[in-house]
Amino acid sequence: MTDSLPAVPDLLAAAVESLGGSERHGQVLMAEAVANSLATGEHLAVQAGTGTGKSLGYLVPALRHAVATGGTVVVSTATIALQNQLVDRDLPRLATALRPQLGVVPSHAILKGRGNYLCLHRLGSGPTDEPDPSEVVEEELFDLPLGGESTSASPRRESPSPGSGPSSPLGREITRLHAWADETDTGDRDDLPRGVSDAAWRQVSVTSRECLGQLCPVVSECFAELARQEAARADVVVTNHALLAIDAMTDVSVLPEHDAVVIDEAHELSDRVTGVTTGELTGAAVIQAARRAAKLTDQQTADRMVAAGEDLASLLEACPEGRWDLLPDGADAALASVRQTAENCRSAVPGPKPGEAAGDPQGASERQKTLAALDEIADAADRMLSSYERAVTDRLEIVWMTVEDRRGRILRVAPLSVAGLLRARLFAESTVVLTSATLTTGGRFDGLAATWGLPPASSARPDTASAVALEPPSDDDASSLRWTGLDAGSPFDHQRNGILYVAEHLPPPGREGASPEAGDELVDLVTAAGGRTLGLFSSMRGAKAAAELLRERLDTPVLCQGEDSTANLVGRFAEDEETTLVGTLSLWQGVDVPGASLSLVVIDRIPFPRPDDPLLSARQRAVGARGGNGFLAVAGNHAALLLAQGVGRLLRRSDDRGVVAILDSRLVTARYGSYLRASLPPFWQTTDRDVVVGALERLRQA
Repeated sequence: MTDSLPAVPDLLAAAVESLGGSERHGQVLMAEAVANSLATGEHLAVQAGTGTGKSLGYLVPALRHAVATGGTVVVSTATIALQNQLVDRDLPRLATALRPQLGVVPSHAILKGRGNYLCLHRLGSGPTDEPDPSEVVEEELFDLPLGGESTSASPRRESPSPGSGPSSPLGREITRLHAWADETDTGDRDDLPRGVSDAAWRQVSVTSRECLGQLCPVVSECFAELARQEAARADVVVTNHALLAIDAMTDVSVLPEHDAVVIDEAHELSDRVTGVTTGELTGAAVIQAARRAAKLTDQQTADRMVAAGEDLASLLEACPEGRWDLLPDGADAALASVRQTAENCRSAVPGPKPGEAAGDPQGASERQKTLAALDEIADAADRMLSSYERAVTDRLEIVWMTVEDRRGRILRVAPLSVAGLLRARLFAESTVVLTSATLTTGGRFDGLAATWGLPPASSARPDTASAVALEPPSDDDASSLRWTGLDAGSPFDHQRNGILYVAEHLPPPGREGASPEAGDELVDLVTAAGGRTLGLFSSMRGAKAAAELLRERLDTPVLCQGEDSTANLVGRFAEDEETTLVGTLSLWQGVDVPGASLSLVVIDRIPFPRPDDPLLSARQRAVGARGGNGFLAVAGNHAALLLAQGVGRLLRRSDDRGVVAILDSRLVTARYGSYLRASLPPFWQTTDRDVVVGALERLRQA
């Protein structure tokens, strides 16, 4: 198609006028940079501060590019909230606004992993009222398309009659899902009017490995396939980082053909990809898979796998938590036995009989679920064993054990770095635009760029370039990639509207929790602010202790995360100006409370990862082994990004005013303090407590 469309600045101006907004310099800079990236194929990283309007800044050039080329642009997000905002609000309004200039109404679609959609075949196979208590929930690691259609079809399962429904809470949820199946057009779990438990949803959904594929008798009605068909026709497809990773890192395409990807909330990309590529083993999962296999194969083969699962469970019981730098005694034999017996069971499961999926849907589903579990167990065990074929400092994958309250002892394996995977499977295949309100650490893009597999943007200082050494260098695959970094700034006047206060006089925080002096400081600050405080803590223990202290010494309302849903707590906090809300990680990102209800953000300590975090400590060691500053490249960058996210809760619109108070003196006394402060918005900075108390009192009285 000949590109005779209006230029991006003209389209952006028309969109802003139609939507009732105002032009923002940073948004124009961003839109022009995104348009240039899509036109030239040069990758782009854009830091766009709160209030810039970054969604419009990338959607306008993305829609123009799709219409001009006839191709598809994929937009990937980290959170469901942003996904829904794009699909339900931003894209429909923008498509209507740009129709006169583009000559068409650009189309869009949303695409999620298969497990997010109702499976009509699973629904029709008669799920049990209660799940097997020994069943282990496995993460969906792969998402494969059905690959074909069947000419046979079966109607949707009719809902049980009201008088015959089960009495358990789980059974009632499943009954409601049966009724919803006859009403929904999408089968998307997020469209369910009232949510259901994960246990109920598992009874009516499948992972891709469990899917029957072309053998499914209801393939023509499959909600997941219908969503993919719609996505194939769309100009813009909105998905999530996990599905993007699956599409990029497997040999089978999940997303429609595309030549450009926009990654919003890109600061979370590496962590989300790492999560997708993490495998795990538990003794219970091995035993459960073997018991399933026993229904389909000979008992002796299944019994050997049960024994292997029991041996693994015994081994894990004898091992401490943490990273396995060396295999514990007996671990190599236990893992080899798990791998071999899972492969043997897999080979012994007979193939499907013609017409079985239609004649015996429950049997067909059970076979596929069993095969999926066996494959995942064999793959995880093989990855774990293979990782020990290299020296400790040369390993590409890390193995560690953790203990969870519900699931007990879990052995996990994850890549030390996903940079090489992203470089080869994402950046080498598409033009990529990465954006977020926080992409720079120490004032540079190089730290995050290294985790994405991109070369340093320029001659970087050793503290930022050290992250590049996380994995062994390749010949020229990174240096051949061209990318640009742009800080589009923020429309907020941080110097005039906000104060960054560091309590330099306080003792550094210790492992025992907040010092009495820090507690007194917290009470004095909240008192001066008259409530209106968001307290961000590094642990739930710290948040609960702070809530208890504030309730004892203040007469204003105090809410604590965990006492209600996060959405309800944030809503109550926003409605009452005298309320204080304290919590941990989920409040550091995504809380949007503009106005007088929030004039003080308190952060108890620099959010460094735990020193015993298996994956991050292994990455830190790997950087150090190659001559880099492991602490700054890994722990420092992790803390800088999270700290910037937390600080960003203060100013949410141009007329907001307030204080960010950090009760960790190391931010100004430690050598790395300047690096962390350079990652934050340019607030006016002070260590003078009296100045800050006075400013908060004036804000309260305004």
